[in-house]
Parts: sequence; C-alpha cells; structure tokens
Amino acid sequence: MATRYAALLRGINVGGGRKVPMAELRGLLESLGHEDVRTYLQSGQAAFTAGHGDEESLAAELSGALARRFGFDVDVIVRDHAYLKGVVEACPFPAGELEPKQLHVTYFSAPVTDERFAEIDRQAYLPEEFRLGDRALYLYVPDGLGRSGLADHLSKPRLSKGVVATSRNWNTVRRLVEMTGT
Repeated sequence: MATRYAALLRGINVGGGRKVPMAELRGLLESLGHEDVRTYLQSGQAAFTAGHGDEESLAAELSGALARRFGFDVDVIVRDHAYLKGVVEACPFPAGELEPKQLHVTYFSAPVTDERFAEIDRQAYLPEEFRLGDRALYLYVPDGLGRSGLADHLSKPRLSKGVVATSRNWNTVRRLVEMTGT
C-alpha cells in the first residue's frame, strides 16, 4: 500500500552553499520510484508517495542518492502524514493564538528525552520555552527565532549529538501536513 511522506533535508540552500535545486530534488525522488512528488520552498522539504520502505529506509535511500548526485552528505528525516498530523495536534502551545514566527518544531531522527536538555536553565530564558513531543521539540519564541537566546542554546551540536535534528517554522509544519494529506 502506498503512503504519503515528507522528506526534511537538513542544512541545504542556506548561506550560498550545499545547493540542492528543488526541481532536481523532485527528479531524484521520482528516479527512486516515488510518485506525486512536490516540494515546498527552497529550504529542503518534499512530499511524495512511496509504495515501499519505511521512514528510516526511505531517509537512508534519499540521503545516499543526494550524496551521489551532489557530492556532499545531506541528513534526511522522513515522516509519514499520520506522524506529521500528530505533531500539529499534540502542540503544547496555543498555536492558533500565536504568530507562526513564534512557534517552531525541531524534528529528531530518534526519540530524545528531557535528560538531554537537563543542563538548560529553563527559567533563565522565560518567556521563551520548549517542550518535547514524539521525536520533536516544540519551541515558543515570542520575539521570533532570530532574537532567541534559547533557540541559540538549543542549536548547540552537543544537544543533538547522535541524532539528526532539523527545525521548521509553524507555517511549514502545517504545510507539510497539507502536502502529505490525501
């Protein structure tokens, strides 16, 4: 049975390097046998229908194909529609009352626990805050990501050691649900 997925590519098309044109990403996904491929923005997300594989094998397959095609490694997270919809539904913050720039989700390739973030003095960053979900971290930044000390702290490599982590703003989070829906 075919399933709708989103592929989230980490660290491409930012700062002038590691370019992956979206037309080439669509073609690459189609060459892997996927159908109804659509991309969103230039920042590395695509929706597709796959008749084989699971999230991990599809991510590995796409990551390998990207390395062969572009000559550099790209971390990829693949999630199905049900998961993406669940992330939106489980949001611990009042998303409907916030501006989309105030809310972000970091997707992880594997589950993470509170212990990973125990060193962070959460009180010191208020009113900014984060909460963990299913392989996701929800980040509330009332003044936006660019002015967030908490976001800067959370982006430190040691906090994501051993897992792939990639963040999206709330508009993109919602759009991925739409793109993977039937």
